[in-house]
Amino acid sequence: MKNKRSIFGAILMASLMLTSCGGSRSVSNYPGLVSTQKKEATSTGTSGTTGITGITGTTGTTGTTGTTGTTVKIGTQTWTTKNLEVVKFRNGNPIPQARTLEEWKKAKDNKQPAWCYYDNDPANGTKYGKLYNWFAVNDPRGLAPAGYHVPTDAEWTKLTVFLGGENEAGEKIKSASGWNENGNGTNRSGFVGLPGGYRNVFDGTCYFLNNSAVWWSATEINTTTSWYRSLDYDGGAIYREPDDMGCGLSVRCIRD
Repeated sequence: MKNKRSIFGAILMASLMLTSCGGSRSVSNYPGLVSTQKKEATSTGTSGTTGITGITGTTGTTGTTGTTGTTVKIGTQTWTTKNLEVVKFRNGNPIPQARTLEEWKKAKDNKQPAWCYYDNDPANGTKYGKLYNWFAVNDPRGLAPAGYHVPTDAEWTKLTVFLGGENEAGEKIKSASGWNENGNGTNRSGFVGLPGGYRNVFDGTCYFLNNSAVWWSATEINTTTSWYRSLDYDGGAIYREPDDMGCGLSVRCIRD
């Protein structure tokens, strides 16, 4: 996320250590946090092509721990077109839900997996999927359904390069509706990137619904931080940034 990037970039360059998920970023930097619906998506990724050579969609992808929704092939990669919303690992073990600040912080302190709904509202989960900490992403029991995995930093980079690089890919990944301040994308990739926000690790507050989309990668930087990708309402770029493993971010899956 752009305003967050200026904070994290400097800290990472200094020590590759973060002290916050969102840091001192103010909600006032993102006006109009109420959802808006501006136009219908021009590409859903469910069938056919999206106008970019090398992109096709399929339907009906199902895993053992939940439905991943439809998929879209972008270049040589096959991505799900919905954020993950499973409550069990691939082996059937439940993933703990963290509703309170105390539960969320305890999961971080103990390096245990956890998930939540944005603002603990199941309606947000239906639309945007669930938010997971990185310990859920990295759990050996498997967060992604069978046949899929959470993309690595390198796989996110490959997607970005295929779609024109960091300055252009975000607009093609963004959904064509649902973003605040007329910040919709074109969804030419069929990825259907929705602005599901994130959960701060320290105050447990959820921020930037309808303003930012934030997805984990499976690649850690050190013992406390991992790489993620984000989109903002006010631009067409995609950002590669580090985050504290205890934050709650969305998860997309890619086919093995």
